[in-house]
Amino acid sequence: MTTENQKTEPDSRAALFTLLAVIFINLLGFGIVVPLLPFYAKSFNAPAWQIALVFSAYAIGAFFGEPFWGRLSDRIGRKPILVSTVCGNCICYIAMALAPNVYVAFLVRILGGLASGNGSVIQGYIADVTPQDQRSGRLSLLGASFNIGFIVGPALGGLLAHPESGHVGFQTPMFVCAGLSACSAIAMAFFVKESRIRTQRISNQASRWAVLGNALTHHTIARLMGVTFLAGCAFIGVESIFGLWTQARFGWGPREIGAAFAVVGVVAATCQLVLVGRLSRRFGEARVLAAGMALTATSLFLQPLSVGAVTTVPLLALAAFGQSIAWPNVAALISRNAEMEHQGQYLGLNNATGALARVVGPFFLGLGFSKLGVNAPFYMAAVIVIPAISLALSARRSPVSVPE
Repeated sequence: MTTENQKTEPDSRAALFTLLAVIFINLLGFGIVVPLLPFYAKSFNAPAWQIALVFSAYAIGAFFGEPFWGRLSDRIGRKPILVSTVCGNCICYIAMALAPNVYVAFLVRILGGLASGNGSVIQGYIADVTPQDQRSGRLSLLGASFNIGFIVGPALGGLLAHPESGHVGFQTPMFVCAGLSACSAIAMAFFVKESRIRTQRISNQASRWAVLGNALTHHTIARLMGVTFLAGCAFIGVESIFGLWTQARFGWGPREIGAAFAVVGVVAATCQLVLVGRLSRRFGEARVLAAGMALTATSLFLQPLSVGAVTTVPLLALAAFGQSIAWPNVAALISRNAEMEHQGQYLGLNNATGALARVVGPFFLGLGFSKLGVNAPFYMAAVIVIPAISLALSARRSPVSVPE
């Protein structure tokens, strides 16, 4: 990091943990809503295809939001974008609670995804205040916050929701989520310091198309975006059909599936809190990223051989472990190879690639489940991940373009 940055950035550790605390509150709201969405959409008497659209609407909004907010935060600063997008989340939760039909709910979910597409801004903030050799470890704390929120959130959502009351029964969890977002926005406004320098932000702002072109032709960033897309298609696709697969194979219901995902969340959060930073510093981000992809591919390939919970849950947890040690290193490597004034936009493009994977992966793996057999999605996902291993290793051979 430059000397000028060292003089002007907020205290690294204090800034990081203040941000993570308020982000956790916001992610807790996200964890409350997601498991309730099928039942929420069904309360409008929506058919299955409309329920699926309500799910995918969020990813569509995030696809456009990630690069937009990342670029804007490079230009005007991280803090105003974080505060405004979390406020947008608050409004969308209220609108979801009051939506009169599934079509309005679909539109609100798109807007909610657009507002929530601020992951690149958060990653950019962490990159701004963190030395390069510590970024993978600190970015992993963001993933841990997400996983912990996703463990606690569903349980809280189950207590707050009352499906027997129809659509009104989902208003309380939505209003609670709105309140959590409002608390996050207020905490950010008062306690999170800006991480970027105004004079540095205004100069050197290239066009979005120029940055996109640079990303797609950059030796490392283009490969890392490829890793994000391939691994995202595989893992998110498997998550989307996991319930149907376990029901077909073992007769599982919501309780067993929820317990399996809770174990996955605990494994992922523990890994990101304890292991990622140490492994990355010892072996390098690219090697750890490749190892994570290899673990993911192996566990996905073996999953169809599972005989029940005793093998299914450990194999799913192994795939989650591979993903958990991989993703923070993608963001860390991109931040190392991107010009400082464009970090938010490059991270946004990578997150948009991940959002696209959340649409493409479930579609194709769901098609494989329907047309090729119940085990086909796991073999498809394992094959998809294999090229990501090579892409990750090739990132190690690229020279770092951003000086310390």
